[in-house]
Amino acid sequence: MAIEKVGVYRKWLGAVPEDENGRKIPKSKWRKKRRYHWIVRWWGTNHKKYGKVFKTRKEAEDYALELHNRMCSGTVDKPAKITLHDFRLEHGRVMQGQVAYTTLQDHKRALKFFENFIGGSTLLSNIKPRHAEAFIAHRLSTVPSVNTANKDIRTLQSIFNRAIEPRGYLTEGQNPFVKIKERRTTPNEIRYIEIEEYLSLMDKAKNIWWRAFLSLGYGSGLRRNEILNLTWKNIDFEGQMVTVTAKKESHTLLGWDPKGRKNRVVPLSDESAQLLAHLHLKAEEGFPYIFISPERLKRIRERQKIGTWNPSSQIISNLDRNFRLLRQNASVNYCTLHDLRRTAITNWAKKLPIQVVQQLAGHEDISTTRRYYLAVRPEDLATANKFLNQILAKAKSI
Repeated sequence: MAIEKVGVYRKWLGAVPEDENGRKIPKSKWRKKRRYHWIVRWWGTNHKKYGKVFKTRKEAEDYALELHNRMCSGTVDKPAKITLHDFRLEHGRVMQGQVAYTTLQDHKRALKFFENFIGGSTLLSNIKPRHAEAFIAHRLSTVPSVNTANKDIRTLQSIFNRAIEPRGYLTEGQNPFVKIKERRTTPNEIRYIEIEEYLSLMDKAKNIWWRAFLSLGYGSGLRRNEILNLTWKNIDFEGQMVTVTAKKESHTLLGWDPKGRKNRVVPLSDESAQLLAHLHLKAEEGFPYIFISPERLKRIRERQKIGTWNPSSQIISNLDRNFRLLRQNASVNYCTLHDLRRTAITNWAKKLPIQVVQQLAGHEDISTTRRYYLAVRPEDLATANKFLNQILAKAKSI
């Protein structure tokens, strides 16, 4: 058992004193008569709590210092030995329900690739940075995208951190991937959907379902699955707000968690509110979902029953294909459904502080907002050019 933290605590012994009539004595009168003992508690990297009782504070502090010195000098119990294969299987079981389904699949995939490369019988403690570097070099030679190899680096760094804490299979500094740097790539240009393009898409949308979907993406910056998992309870027509919340599995609802497992509230445009109101009039009474039909929910339940449904399955079939056809009919250059969200976030950034944009977008890290979503518009370039010309003109006039 590897020690993670040590602490000394004081605890009072005995019940609250009572007088001859059986009434509890006020604290102000019995404070000086209290008796204490001292407890040293320490926590292992296995998340278990241990303790030992001492009569005096000095005894407790001496013992805590001894534990602390053992922890710092590396004389604590050695980490348990485990092979990479067994660790991969354990990780899949332990992380079930702790992270999103797709994240867990990424973990399993990366660990499986690494096991195939280095061998499943290799002890975790014997894996060195040179093995990690060789694996990433191998991945770069076999995968079509550098971004895929970079994702493997991030994923395996996170997994091996968990092998250190809380599981205690490795000691601090033994993560073989911690110093492996991601390879540089040229970021893709952020696709900004101009208002004229958006209006063209709305004009060619074949039904109100699609117009409401496009409006929520373009106006409220919602992700695809955030839109599809909306229920009527998530819509505040009066306040014109949309609440993105997790859904617990029930006979009427599919279990679902938003990305990052964080609920948030975003604004609802007049256009979106009107379109949703029209959909509400046509909706089946008592049915909770806005964009999932009763027939589709029934089909999902059937697939759940026979075991062919999982959280990565498409809630609505052929959504990307139908959007591609819509885009072609609207004569709009290539864009994706996610570009609607990127455009909304870029529009917010023109008027709102970046930290507010981060909250509305639901990003855990503000660097994600800056890096992937804020597009530089032609008018931004024109403004910068105009400002430069003004500076030059002022300098020449002096």
